[in-house]
This record gives sequence, structure tokens and C-alpha cells, in this order.
Amino acid sequence: MKISLLGYMGSGKSSVGRILAERLRCNHEDLDSHIERAEGRSLSELLVSRGNLYFRALERESLQALLEKPNTVLSLGGGTPAYYDNMERINQKSRSVYLRTPVKDLTQRLLRNRSKRPLIAEIPEEELAEFIAKHLFERAVYYERAELIIENKAQKTPRDIAAEICQNLQKS
Repeated sequence: MKISLLGYMGSGKSSVGRILAERLRCNHEDLDSHIERAEGRSLSELLVSRGNLYFRALERESLQALLEKPNTVLSLGGGTPAYYDNMERINQKSRSVYLRTPVKDLTQRLLRNRSKRPLIAEIPEEELAEFIAKHLFERAVYYERAELIIENKAQKTPRDIAAEICQNLQKS
């Protein structure tokens, strides 16, 4: 089984992915962490030194490799589905799950560790919710093509979400 978790940054893809992989007794791969290990530097450093186009090409190549691994839960980067033909590949090679998270919840989560997120590090706090909403609107066309959509509200824990994913995948 291969499962790809997608959604905006801060939606819990990595946390849910680790728990889900443990429940399913399979491997967990975080796409961003995989790229950082392969490149020997952080995504922030990579984006500054090589630019977004280089990063997206590298991301696509890494995605293709990870989608070939059996028995894996893959936590994607927030923008991954929106570039190249990534969403088609994700749906062809795995069971895709969108963790749909309200803007309010994303904003609260991302404000806590904004400095670690290159895309939003320089955005003023009062403009963050609008920035997130705009990105979600642009990416929704990709996210909504996931096989399964899980409503990821603040009161749900990553364990709750992993359990919900398991229940839904068993039904289909």
C-alpha cells in the first residue's frame, strides 16, 4: 500500500504520516526531509541558493522516486501537487489523502513556527491569514483531486486523523 498525504503547510501531513505509517506497519517518508537529506542543506538554504524552479524540479524527481517505494506513507510538501503533472502521478501511484484544514487553524499553527517556513517567514502576522487563503484558493484545484478528503479541524488530533484515514481506506 502507498498513501500520499497532501495539504497546505501546517496541516499535519508529517505528524499524521508518522502515526499512519506506524498503524499500517509500513515506512514513512517526508518529501521535504528527503530532499534536505539528499541535498545536504535545508529547504530555506536550497531555495535561496538555487531558486524555486530548481527546487520544484528536484521535488518532482524525488517524488517520482518515493512513489516507487512499496508500503509507504508519503507526506508531501504543500505545493507539490500544484507543479508539473505531480497530482496525476500521485493519484496513479498511490492512494491520495487531502488533509483539508481551515484557514483559521492553519494561521494559528503557522504563527507558532513561522521563522522555520521560508514561504511565510517575512509575511507580517496581520497578513498571514489572507496569504494562506489566497494560496489555498490557488491550490484547491489540485488538492480537491485527492481520492479521499479528510476534514482536519482543530479539535482532531493527528491520531484521530490517522484513525479516520484507516477507516475510510478500509471502506473503499
